[in-house]
Amino acid sequence: MTEIQTLRRDLAAAFVLADRFGLSEGICNHFSAVVPGRDERFLINPYGLHWSEMKPDSLLLIDGQGTVLEGEGEVEATARTIHIAGHRANPRHKVLLHTHMPHATALTMLEGGKLEMAHQTAVRFWRRMAHHAFGGIALDDAEGERIAEAQKDNPDADIFFLDNHGVTVGGESVAAAFDDLYYLERACRQQILAQSTGLPFKIISDDMLLDTHRQLEQVRIPQAESFYTALLRCHALG
Repeated sequence: MTEIQTLRRDLAAAFVLADRFGLSEGICNHFSAVVPGRDERFLINPYGLHWSEMKPDSLLLIDGQGTVLEGEGEVEATARTIHIAGHRANPRHKVLLHTHMPHATALTMLEGGKLEMAHQTAVRFWRRMAHHAFGGIALDDAEGERIAEAQKDNPDADIFFLDNHGVTVGGESVAAAFDDLYYLERACRQQILAQSTGLPFKIISDDMLLDTHRQLEQVRIPQAESFYTALLRCHALG
């Protein structure tokens, strides 16, 4: 399997897995990946295709203007504006996953809503998160650029909470980005369950945060690769 074939397989699988885990929303939302070795070439999902039916050859190859170079279908306007600008804003993000997944999105709806450092799953995202004020549904290039500014202003961030909207996760590979997407939703779900009790959080101390985050960073990428390989295998997507 060539590098581009592997990328197509992995990205297509991410859509199917996201749908199976309840992270999708109708035919909306979008994932993209930079095609290695080619200048401003991206893989992205065509508008109107349900995530559960995504195949490697379903993905569109587009250029930096959003023109479809290969594949059948069209790029949804918000996908074009968010993803092209996002990849340009931080070249470290070879993959960008944008969803309205329920628990993470719920935090974007709260005044002062943020992921609290009250559980070890949340700690993996410590100092890797940024927030962006709501600016509509990103139908034009200007809003895409405005969202991308959050990536430029926070070069170490991989998790972007878009107020009143959803989240975008960036990563160096499909496996790394999907791992973060999956665990981000779980961390937000755990927080919302805890909040429902009305009791105060037990916030992890700064020293313990630093220590735990360091430990998690040591295993994050190898774990992500192993987890994604297991998902491909057990969901028969390999």
